[in-house]
Amino acid sequence: MVLEDTTDHNNFSSPYHTVYTFFYNLNEPNYNPEVAAKALNMAGSEGQDAAALAVKLKQVFDGKGVFVRMNTVPNAADYRDTIRNGQQVYVFDELTLPSVYLEKVGDRWKFSSATVKNVKALHQETYPFGTAKLLDILPRIGSQDYFGLYLWQLVGIFFLVLMVFTSHKFFTLLIDRLFYYLLVKSGYGQIAKQYLLPVARIISIYIIILLLAIFIRVLQLPINIASWITLLLNAAEPFIVTIIFYKLVDVLSAYMSRMADKTASTLDDQLVPLVRKTLKTFVIVIGSLFILKYALRIDIVPFLTGLSIGGLAFALAAQDTIKNFFGSVMIFIDKPFQVGDWITSGEVDGTVEEVGFRSTRVRTFRNSLVYIPNGKIADATVDNHGLRKYRRFYTTITITYDTPTELVEVYLNGLRKIVQNHPKTRKDYYNIYLNNLSAYSLDIMFYVFFKVPSWPEELKAREELILSAIRLANELGVRFAFPTQTLHMETFPEKSGLMPVYEGDKASYQKRLDAFIKTEKGEDKE
Repeated sequence: MVLEDTTDHNNFSSPYHTVYTFFYNLNEPNYNPEVAAKALNMAGSEGQDAAALAVKLKQVFDGKGVFVRMNTVPNAADYRDTIRNGQQVYVFDELTLPSVYLEKVGDRWKFSSATVKNVKALHQETYPFGTAKLLDILPRIGSQDYFGLYLWQLVGIFFLVLMVFTSHKFFTLLIDRLFYYLLVKSGYGQIAKQYLLPVARIISIYIIILLLAIFIRVLQLPINIASWITLLLNAAEPFIVTIIFYKLVDVLSAYMSRMADKTASTLDDQLVPLVRKTLKTFVIVIGSLFILKYALRIDIVPFLTGLSIGGLAFALAAQDTIKNFFGSVMIFIDKPFQVGDWITSGEVDGTVEEVGFRSTRVRTFRNSLVYIPNGKIADATVDNHGLRKYRRFYTTITITYDTPTELVEVYLNGLRKIVQNHPKTRKDYYNIYLNNLSAYSLDIMFYVFFKVPSWPEELKAREELILSAIRLANELGVRFAFPTQTLHMETFPEKSGLMPVYEGDKASYQKRLDAFIKTEKGEDKE
């Protein structure tokens, strides 16, 4: 704080004059702590050295880098705070020094008795390691002025910079060697190298900044310089803490990924990156609020109040977005499907590729990509084909009417044995029966289930059964029917009829079936 000379250096008639008198008589070369002590209300603190308390209070201002702007201090003798409805003046940084204020005592303005009682505690808080004792010694070591700083201050800056570099080397060595060695011995070498070491190094920088913020106060730099240094350090502390928690989110995400790999659900794998992004956004928002509060001295309570009101207005304007968000939450809780499942929801039919906070991405069988809002999925009926234990296959095998009943029975038995011998069919439930007499064929119901995990494997199993049914028909001489119209004409002696002649009985058909089944089993083994 730079004070211009005035004619009255012993005036307490207004908040402005009291603040001016206090700081004027504690600055060089007008150092007069006895006059500055008159600005203190010693009620309740009788018997203490008022001049020493005034010096300590000034050191608190300098140590915390509080810059008092005189043009903001009221100059009215009967000033009244309209907000607090009292004759109290918080002329300083209320966020940094909330307990320091002026009050009117009679016809004088003084630092309040509560402030005076709290001076020693504030001094101890500002200089926690007792370094304030050096403030009485260092100014005596070299009083020459260089670039606006005393010689002892320049020497102190040199040793402070030396301490920063030494501390950085020490913490780096401690972390890179000892900390890493302990983690490797504990079996966390990969995690330590990829995640924990970067966090630990940033923590070492944070410790250095804390030490720098404490010891820089000892130098008692000019307030215009100290205020900027304090501002930067106050901003650096929450900024580095934000980076630390930001990187810790990666550590937590790595742990969650390992847990997700142990579960059968693929939806957990989608949940991990979403949680990581959400936590990182939360860390950035909270860190920004702390930087605003401690670096820029902005009271964030009104900001949060306005943010809540704005958030309500935003929520009303973005109902669909919020609905989709809660829809995604319900999807992750209920887990109606997983990534890779074949689902049908409304008119959408395809494979789930990704589940986000707003929408679910489905790859259709036309290879197009459909984005379904999660709010609609939460309210709609979802048919999850991927959760089927068995996949049904139903078709009709049509054979000609002229097929002998004995041959039909053998063919039906052969189809059942094909199903029983296939490695991927359900053996406890299937239906293969002569089911219908249609206009041009005898209809055989072929109703089976496959125990396969995916659609391509289901198609392969279908192909194998159909080919086996065709080979069996060729072996037995069974003909498949198709829509035809037959005109029967009287046969002539010199020409044979077009109707096939089936030679053999049921025993011969059965013998041919047994030979075919043995052949099929041999092919399956191969």
